[in-house]
Amino acid sequence: MSAAAARPARILFAGGPIHPVAGPDLPEAVAVVGDTILEVGSLPDCRDALGRGYQEVDLAGATLIPGFVDAHCHPLMLGQTSTWVDVSPARAPDIPAIIKLLRQHAALLPPGTPLRAYGYNHRALPERRHPTAADLDQATAGREIYVMNQSGHGGVLNTAGLARCGITVSTPDITGGHIGRHADGRPDGLIMDAACDLLTGADGVKLGRHGPNLHLPPAPGEAARWLDNAQRAFLAAGVTSLVDAQVSRRELTAYTAALAAGQLQVRVGLRVISSYLPELTGLGLTRPLGGDLLDVTGVKIYADGTLGGWTAWFPCGYHGEEQTTGLLYHTPQELADIIAGAHLAGLATGTHAQSPDAIGLVVDAIEQVQARLGYQVRHTVEHCGLPTPELVRRMARAGIQPVMQPAHHASFGDGVLAAVGEELGQRYNPAGDYAALGLLPALSSDAPVTPPDPLGAIQAAIARTTGAGVPLGGSQLRLDPATALAAHTIAAARAAGKASRVGSLEPGKLADLTILETDPVTAAPQHLGSIQVTQTWIGGTLRYQRS
Repeated sequence: MSAAAARPARILFAGGPIHPVAGPDLPEAVAVVGDTILEVGSLPDCRDALGRGYQEVDLAGATLIPGFVDAHCHPLMLGQTSTWVDVSPARAPDIPAIIKLLRQHAALLPPGTPLRAYGYNHRALPERRHPTAADLDQATAGREIYVMNQSGHGGVLNTAGLARCGITVSTPDITGGHIGRHADGRPDGLIMDAACDLLTGADGVKLGRHGPNLHLPPAPGEAARWLDNAQRAFLAAGVTSLVDAQVSRRELTAYTAALAAGQLQVRVGLRVISSYLPELTGLGLTRPLGGDLLDVTGVKIYADGTLGGWTAWFPCGYHGEEQTTGLLYHTPQELADIIAGAHLAGLATGTHAQSPDAIGLVVDAIEQVQARLGYQVRHTVEHCGLPTPELVRRMARAGIQPVMQPAHHASFGDGVLAAVGEELGQRYNPAGDYAALGLLPALSSDAPVTPPDPLGAIQAAIARTTGAGVPLGGSQLRLDPATALAAHTIAAARAAGKASRVGSLEPGKLADLTILETDPVTAAPQHLGSIQVTQTWIGGTLRYQRS
């Protein structure tokens, strides 16, 4: 092979606004050689750096930014649920509408094939309750049905599903989980949080008291199709790197197979569920597995449940429902021990915590282990929905970064206000509090709970209104457009442990780039969510082109 043939591709990007999200200056051009950014600066300097024989990408007024980083999502679950029946509030506004959709789809399936659906939000239903097994039984006779709650923390089985999973009146309650029951103890179909281990079958993934089990086993070839569907969705949204926020053997098998087959296109960080911590430390799996494409980001831990499903931990009860307290996955000491074990192994942790009390337990544990060991490891609080001002200050002092999903307060904020009351609910996702203290939160999607849509998330972080248009808190809790863009790029890269490689346009970093039709920093905030992604580049290679 000649030297000319072996020469890496050389590309110049110019002709529109460029936001490098690094430094105060707005450059004229970006020069890329191979998979790496060579120069960011003036047009003459970038041309000189490239020399002869480069390709020029004319932005034609479009805006170049670093590729978005989604620091908390569930790609296989996104791909999986995209093949299920959509029973979200827009499609099924009440329980009879859910039953009607299930009945229609059941008629199209071969006999014996389970029917699965996703997306109901019981607090958005006029019935203000979960469907029951008896409700689902109206859709079909004898066929197993499972309808997952929009939170992903559980759902409802029909009578055939309860039988298949062996859930009966004698099934014991599960610590960290919930089995819905009638007054006489018979299961009513609802299975939440740690009890979801009951759904995966004898040979399926089991998490114990370490998280809601999202990991329904795929049929042969299904996992590859789910991952392919998910990657297309992320690329179309301008996402170049992501963190799978709950990895079991199902996810690891799918990613390594895609890597080996050359089908892994987005960069993936693996946050492995804490039930696997002994295996991770024993095998030394704390380093990249596939170069810059696939690595272990750290450990995923659960402190409490979900705000959407009312299983987040409020020891004094929910607003107007004092008997409902939610749940903890671990005792405070157990949680501290898990975080310490990961810390000692040099593994970053990302701990799901929603209520002030649960967030407080996580901060307590991290402060204790840092004081005892005398050094810091990267720690995040995932979701971090309702921290008090004092918890925000403590997290800033300890360097504990929040990973938030602004689309949650746009989609579920009205339900949160009803659940926890106005005073606390007004603080839902207080990203601005962290930014004011110099600790920029990471923005993310939690897909499929909300779709991969960084621009929609940025708009939500700026507007801070619920779906019903109710403002949440004062202006100090909002992010401005430039800060929100940084929160979904360099801050998200920091949460993912990738900030030295991606998240900003700087020489030496990977050439992960997103081109937007309009400048998100200067656009009217109410129009941010409608800005189109025109191209997505990963490592200097065009991976998505808007048709």
